[in-house]
Amino acid sequence: MAKEIILAENAGFCFGVKRAVDMATQFYDIEGLNVKTLGPLIHNNDVIKRLEEHGIDAISLEQVESLGKDDVVVVRSHGIAPQIYEQIARTQAEIVDATCPYVATIHKKVTRHHQMGYQIVIVGDPNHPEVIGINGCCENTAVITRDANELPEFAPDQKVCVVAQTTERLENFEKVLAAVESKCKDVEAFNTICSATKTRQESAAAVAQKVDVMIVIGGRNSSNTKKLVEISKAHCSNTIHVENSSELPLELIEDAKNQLIGITAGASTPDWVIEDVIERIKSVSK
Repeated sequence: MAKEIILAENAGFCFGVKRAVDMATQFYDIEGLNVKTLGPLIHNNDVIKRLEEHGIDAISLEQVESLGKDDVVVVRSHGIAPQIYEQIARTQAEIVDATCPYVATIHKKVTRHHQMGYQIVIVGDPNHPEVIGINGCCENTAVITRDANELPEFAPDQKVCVVAQTTERLENFEKVLAAVESKCKDVEAFNTICSATKTRQESAAAVAQKVDVMIVIGGRNSSNTKKLVEISKAHCSNTIHVENSSELPLELIEDAKNQLIGITAGASTPDWVIEDVIERIKSVSK
C-alpha cells in the first residue's frame, strides 16, 4: 500500500542560504577564475560536492595568506569576523560577501554595543562559525552560552547586550536573558533568532505530531537541522535524521504499521535533495 507523505510547510533553503548558493553558483565553470569559499559555504555535503564539481572549493583560514589578486573568495552564509575579512582584503583577492543579511545585522549591533562599553552575551554554540564571526565583532570578548546556569557574575553596573545565534531555540534565549536581567540593570537585548527558524521548527512539530515516521533531511553539521531532529523526536519517537535518500531507513518505511511519513528539512537542504527523498519513499512503498 502506498504511504501518505506529509511535507512540512516550511522546509529546506532559507533566504540567507539560497542567496549564498546563488552568489556562488554564478561562478560555475567560468574558465580562468579561481573561485574559493572560506570554509564550507553552507552545512550540506551534497551542495558542497556539487560546488566542487563545478570548480569551487573550500579553503581554511590557514590558506588565506596564499590568496592573491587573481582569486575570488565567497564568504559563507554564516559570516566571518571583521579581522578575517581584513586579512582577505590584504591579499587583494576579490571578496564576494554571501553573509546572510540577518547575520550581518547582528554584526552591526554587536560592533556598536561593544564600542559603547557593553559586555556582549551570545546565546548559541561557541564552536559554530556564525557565533565565531559574531564574537569577532567584539574582539572575541563575548560570553557565549546557551545555558543560563553558566553565566559568570557581572559587576552590578555592567552594561550587557544579549544577542542570539540565528538558529538558537527561543526558550534558551529567554532563559539566558532572564538570568542576565536578574544580575544587571542596564541590559540591551535583541532577539536575533531568524523568523524562518521559528516557523520551520513550528511546522516540523505540527507534522511530527501526526505521523508514524518523521524524516528530517539535512547536513550532520547543520545546527538548525539538529534542532529540527530534537523537536521532531519530542512528538514522534520514529524520527530519523538523513542527509539524503541513500540514508533512508527502508525497513521503517516499508513497515505496514507506518502509513504516515512526515518530512522536513534544514535551512541548508536544497529542493532537489528533498524531492529525491520523496521519490525514493514513493518507489519503495508502492
